[in-house]
Amino acid sequence: MQYQSTRAGLIKPSPSMAISIEARRMTAAGVPVVDLSLGEPDFATPPHVLAAAAAAMRRGETRYTAADGTPELKDAIVLKFGRENGLSFQRGEVTAANGAKQIIFNALMATLEPGDEVLVPAPYWVSYTDIVLLLGGEPKVLPCPVEDDFKLTPEALDRALTKQTRWVMFNAPNNPCGAAYSREELAALGAVLARHPQVLVMSDEIYEHINYTQTPFCSFLTACPELCERLLIVNGVSKTYAMTGWRIGYAAGPAPLIATMAKIQSQSTSNPCSIAQAAAVAALTGPQDFVAQAVEEYRARKDLVTEGLNAIAGLKTRSPEGAFYAYPECSALLGRRTPAGKVIADDTDLVSYLLSDGHVAAVQGSAYGLEPYFRVSFATSREQLTTAIERIGDAVKRLEP
Repeated sequence: MQYQSTRAGLIKPSPSMAISIEARRMTAAGVPVVDLSLGEPDFATPPHVLAAAAAAMRRGETRYTAADGTPELKDAIVLKFGRENGLSFQRGEVTAANGAKQIIFNALMATLEPGDEVLVPAPYWVSYTDIVLLLGGEPKVLPCPVEDDFKLTPEALDRALTKQTRWVMFNAPNNPCGAAYSREELAALGAVLARHPQVLVMSDEIYEHINYTQTPFCSFLTACPELCERLLIVNGVSKTYAMTGWRIGYAAGPAPLIATMAKIQSQSTSNPCSIAQAAAVAALTGPQDFVAQAVEEYRARKDLVTEGLNAIAGLKTRSPEGAFYAYPECSALLGRRTPAGKVIADDTDLVSYLLSDGHVAAVQGSAYGLEPYFRVSFATSREQLTTAIERIGDAVKRLEP
């Protein structure tokens, strides 16, 4: 009996989730693993958000809502884009779903035809290419090397665009490397896209508030308003407000696209959790003090991790401008042998060694489309990060030429 379609066979489980599960298994077995594999804030959800959820339950808001979000949540999303990005939307131009991942899934399902190309700059979030494959599209990976600060250049974009291109997927600040773009850099990309009116643009801005530069974050649409009829902004409350488990993602874009996404959601999951929607309203409209405090702590962790990794012989780490990940380059360690005699052939072998011998969980760069690197999340305590850096350094020292 066959229980997997050809299309399902094209994709794999999330690498970061698989590594985290193994780290938890080892921890349960008594091995003290420091898990830096998942991008999940270690802070508690802000108290006023918890209070809003409890109040919603007491009011009896425990029933179905509109498939893609309550009017209150849509109004809060509209308010957020106006207040923080200088963008004006109507209710019919915004949508909410069970996390940003479902937003991306809905948008691609709404628009992709078999064989459509989707341009994905690398390094990229692990799910982008698999979602494209699952929905019948063809991911076209565009490597963005460290020499270009892991950023997509207008020249590379122009060379990659074809008549088959349906979407360009864009993520900044970037997971896994933390690269961010200036308004001028976004405008230069927009100038290229303006010459290709058939191409849709997806801008994943879920890390917009986790910014370490002196330049305020600029939304792609703010920089390129001329793309308003074909640009979808993806965002959510998970990273900014430490609400990963609440599963609320949202988007803003052209009303016809939003309507098609809502139709798809009505036949798949229907509405996001009603209680989580009420909590998201409080997060988006309530006090924002938590955000600035969290970013300052992330900044301290970023410095600790970047300096610590760069002090380890064989690793080179670019300081991220945003998000909460470091992406060290590890080519100098390839070809070396573990104490057990196994050759480190690639970054997958390296992260396997770091987990088994160093008891630190990281994710291989090949999962993000650019190797040899590995990703570590610094969304955990400084104490844990200090321990992890020490363990990685000790494990690297034990590698033999």
